[in-house]
Amino acid sequence: MPTELTLTNAAIVLEDQIVHGAVLIRDGLIADISDSPTATGEDMGGDYLLPGLVELHTDHLESHYSPRPGVRWNTTAAIQAHDAQVVTSGITTVFDCLRMGSDEDGGFEKGEMRAMADALAEAESDDRLRAAHFIHLRCEVSSENVLEHFEEFENDPKVRLVSLMDHAPGQRQFQTMEQYTLYYKTKRGLSDEAFAAFCKRRQDLSARYAKPHRDALAAHCAARAITIASHDDATLEHVEESLGYGTRLAEFPTSLDAAKASHGAGMSVLMGAPNIVRGKSHSGNIAARDLAAIGVLDVLSSDYVPFSLMHAPFILAEENEAISLPAAMAMVSATPARTVGLDDRGRIATGLRADLVRVRRPAGVPVVRSVWRQGRRVA
Repeated sequence: MPTELTLTNAAIVLEDQIVHGAVLIRDGLIADISDSPTATGEDMGGDYLLPGLVELHTDHLESHYSPRPGVRWNTTAAIQAHDAQVVTSGITTVFDCLRMGSDEDGGFEKGEMRAMADALAEAESDDRLRAAHFIHLRCEVSSENVLEHFEEFENDPKVRLVSLMDHAPGQRQFQTMEQYTLYYKTKRGLSDEAFAAFCKRRQDLSARYAKPHRDALAAHCAARAITIASHDDATLEHVEESLGYGTRLAEFPTSLDAAKASHGAGMSVLMGAPNIVRGKSHSGNIAARDLAAIGVLDVLSSDYVPFSLMHAPFILAEENEAISLPAAMAMVSATPARTVGLDDRGRIATGLRADLVRVRRPAGVPVVRSVWRQGRRVA
């Protein structure tokens, strides 16, 4: 027998408008959308009904697995804690970032991230997870062992996104030594000698490995139809390089020129939702609100605060007359889903997955009241 559920008396946020009505769910899919409330069904009390949020870049799982330097938590417990927090933030599809490549600055030993991915798969098979989980491999191309780590994921179907990163001084996120000094020397208390040695080693590694590692990783992604993301592009040359690799997602461009060029070339420009909530970048780069104001912001990511993905679109719609709430919500649902080829979700439309979120927002911070994934209530 088919299973049915009607959610009625809701402010339904579609891609281009908000309608007051009802949504019929049948067998995990959206079967019908009415522009008027129905006589029967679960009363939403006039709350917003949003598409489930799609998160492409979050380091949050890593912070549960390694909550303190040198501490490793039980993988299943870390996964469940992470999963619970993302779902109650309205995120029904999450790309968990796993770091590829390690050095003296940090990272994980070979095998640790593979064990995490295996634990994710086991948790899914045991019905422990409430969100749909995919894998985003964050590849530090200047690391000597990034390809060695990546080999453990070469045939993993859960890998749907790969970002190519280089955090060496003078590159990308850290275009100036002032930024790099603050982030690494001052915050970590390195001596002048230790900091100089650290910088030289990172620059030497970047010069030696960045290009061949980018080439190898991009070729593998192209062969498996995995979406490629650039990371911290700063110049027009960086954008041209990313286009040459077939990049579809421009993560955290650090200059206005790079953001404009990426968007103009058809890439989805991603910025952090915490940047919107705070009104500025934590590392001193461009403000996401500035990109939104000129129409070159496409996707938001919660990055390190899961609930920011729900909070930020309301701020954008409230503070920018040119951005409607449906347009702002598309940045955390429809557009990220399309960017990585997940055409079955991210919108409230007939035939798509019934991934839905009930949200109340009388003023200020929104409240997530209920979450459904494929028609099943998960929060």
